Amino acid sequence: MADKQKPLLIKRYASRRLYNTETSDYVTLEDIAGFIREGREVQIVDLKSGDDLTRQYLLQIIAEHESRGESVLPVDVLNDLVRSYMTPGASVVPQFLQASFEMLRNGQSQMLDQMSAINPMAKMPGFELMQAQQQAFMKAMTGGVMPKKGAAKTEGDKTAAKAGEEEGEDLDAIKRQLAELQDKLSKLK
Repeated sequence: MADKQKPLLIKRYASRRLYNTETSDYVTLEDIAGFIREGREVQIVDLKSGDDLTRQYLLQIIAEHESRGESVLPVDVLNDLVRSYMTPGASVVPQFLQASFEMLRNGQSQMLDQMSAINPMAKMPGFELMQAQQQAFMKAMTGGVMPKKGAAKTEGDKTAAKAGEEEGEDLDAIKRQLAELQDKLSKLK
């Protein structure tokens, strides 16, 4: 992976206002959500105590989007998340979620790379603009969960058939992990 960009530091003042230290202006939760959609990591800290409030504010952003009808998390998943907080053996949930999102990002990256590698239109003038629009569309459709710049990419010489097999294997691995997690959660009940 390429050099990771430093997180954008947001300071919360006693008045609960959020201050962007890069642009020296106040921001809203929606602004912070926009930074994240653009692929930027953020860190939110309390100015007085120095406490890291990032998790609290990210959860608040998710809750606001869910309450506006922009639902991403099915009720069953939300129930399982609540249960995971109530059971002592919940340590598997964070690792599972992180691995699942990483597989999703990698799969999207592979798909975009393969689309440009096997597409004969790639040599046409204006194709790069079309590809950028396609990536923006994918980002919008997936709620901004896109591969980070510098993420591992597939080799350009893999055939479409091989790519299809790998995607199928990735899907099988996700299904297997989900089944294992559901099994563990049901045993915890």
